[in-house]
Amino acid sequence: MRLSEVKSALNSLERIGFQLPDGSLVPGHFHVTEVGKVTKHFIDCGGTVRNEEVVNFQLWNADDYDHRLHPEKLVHIIELSEKTLGLPDAEIEVEYQGETIGKFGLDFDGTNFILTTKETDCLAKDQCGIPAEKPKVEVSSSQFGACTPGGNCC
Repeated sequence: MRLSEVKSALNSLERIGFQLPDGSLVPGHFHVTEVGKVTKHFIDCGGTVRNEEVVNFQLWNADDYDHRLHPEKLVHIIELSEKTLGLPDAEIEVEYQGETIGKFGLDFDGTNFILTTKETDCLAKDQCGIPAEKPKVEVSSSQFGACTPGGNCC
């Protein structure tokens, strides 16, 4: 989900909800403690130099149960960040504290923002010699004729 899509979704909401991959909701008294631009400049295992840029939201639960972040307030924070930091209309990455800080993608189901799981991947499979995954083929008994226990066909 891109930053412009988040702003558009926020404009249609009366309250903000974030849903974790397990279906549970981030407690309603969360705060967005950071909105920023994260740039990653790296070299992959095949020797290709790469640049990635995402907009980062950090969610945090405080013991402050009386204050809730309203959609218009988050839109204001995003617009201030766009102006001050020059945020691009990039994909959103969300940090949220579990057993350690987790990084999630972001989607929207019309009601809640959905924190989606992210996975690592090799970006240079052709350089590493990692074979492409072979398609799985289902074999049926009709391909080999009827074979029953004690039928001397095995």
